[in-house]
Amino acid sequence: MVTPIDPTGAAFLLAENRSMPMHVGGLQLFEKPEGAGRDYARQMYEAMRDVDEVAPLFLKRPHRSLSTAGQLVWVEDEQFDIEHHVRHSALPRPGRVRELLELAGRLHSTRLAWERPLWEAHVIEGLKDGRVALYTKTHHALVDGISAMRLLQGVLSTDPDKRDMPAPWDARTRRKKPVEVTDGPSGSVSDIPAAAVRSALGIASEAAGMPGALVKTLTKGVRNETSSISLYAPRTIFNRTITGSRRFAAQDWPVERLRAIGKATGTTINDVVLAMCSGAVRTYLQEHDALPDSPLVAMVPVGLRAKESGTASTEGGNAIGAVMCQLGTDQADPADRLEGIHRSMKDGKDALSSMTPTQIMAMSALGQAPAIVAPILRMQGIVRPPYNLIISNVPGPRTTHYWNGAKMVGTYPLSIPINGMALNITCTSYDGKMGFGLIGCRRTVPSLQRLLTHLDDEVAALEKAAGI
Repeated sequence: MVTPIDPTGAAFLLAENRSMPMHVGGLQLFEKPEGAGRDYARQMYEAMRDVDEVAPLFLKRPHRSLSTAGQLVWVEDEQFDIEHHVRHSALPRPGRVRELLELAGRLHSTRLAWERPLWEAHVIEGLKDGRVALYTKTHHALVDGISAMRLLQGVLSTDPDKRDMPAPWDARTRRKKPVEVTDGPSGSVSDIPAAAVRSALGIASEAAGMPGALVKTLTKGVRNETSSISLYAPRTIFNRTITGSRRFAAQDWPVERLRAIGKATGTTINDVVLAMCSGAVRTYLQEHDALPDSPLVAMVPVGLRAKESGTASTEGGNAIGAVMCQLGTDQADPADRLEGIHRSMKDGKDALSSMTPTQIMAMSALGQAPAIVAPILRMQGIVRPPYNLIISNVPGPRTTHYWNGAKMVGTYPLSIPINGMALNITCTSYDGKMGFGLIGCRRTVPSLQRLLTHLDDEVAALEKAAGI
């Protein structure tokens, strides 16, 4: 069966090169069920490999030829080999988390081949504490980070005694527990609602209210104020040409610690996460004698729920926009940085709340254009970056989950560095913890793992500033 690839998915495929693989990933840690033997990891691998029927999403691969008039389409892989996609790996001694993160970074560095479906899963044993890890990666043309999280949640259970649970790519997951996944990215800032492109009349009516919002937003951008568009960010060591090699660092912190800081300061958990990243990046750049005088700017995806009136609110929901947040890295005091970030995020959300969901998507796409076009045209270093890094927060399960009795004790996302944007920080909340996944170019962002220490130091500094 041949199906067209949506424009956003095609853009991810065409923008990809050896230095810039365009897949998202995840790393999960599991504790073995009680009574599990030494060969449990092998059993887990075989259970994920030996499926009777693979879901259609995981069978399609990209293709273009004269018969498709040069257009990219999805075709079913007629030579599908599940042992290529589901693999069993082991860590070298001493089997620390350090070795696991090193392996995940290496696996995330390699491109997915177009001649096969664009996904891989690796069951990893060898951790000295006996835990088993699962690393997965899927091309962004197939799913985005939110959809990948939904796929994982679709095969997990809150019941530790439940067995015979399928792998995410097992066709049984679609029949037993439908998961909303589209051919292209959904719930990402690059997504465009299908309803908005079905009708020229619909586009015209939605765009009618854009000029006023656009003028207001551009005016803020020109003044270098917070908005959904950024026209200027200082050059940093992150904003250079990257290589294909990756380094990955991950750690989690109790959500209650972050919530307490937010409660004491009148800010949100997301503000606290951004302040952690701001302080960590500031210290990291100071260590490399590379901290610019102007504040760094982060692109932050935010959820906005459409009201009955058709405008968007800032309470979260089914519309996605992007706020360009000034991180206050020019300020030494952590309390000042948190207050500035809270104000910056509120201003950005207020700007988006005056628009309809389609206008939000259009404005967000406009905001992304400088970051996307510059790498494609190889103009990074010539054109100033519109922002310095991406910081995302993807909500995950709030309670403990299991896969065939194995308790999931940690989940950490791996996203996409691009040329001119060498560092990406993505967070996922799970079971009372906020898991940070930091992925960067191994050469452009040296000693990336140092950022974990700085994040931990920043939590303590924020607690002290908040009087906790």
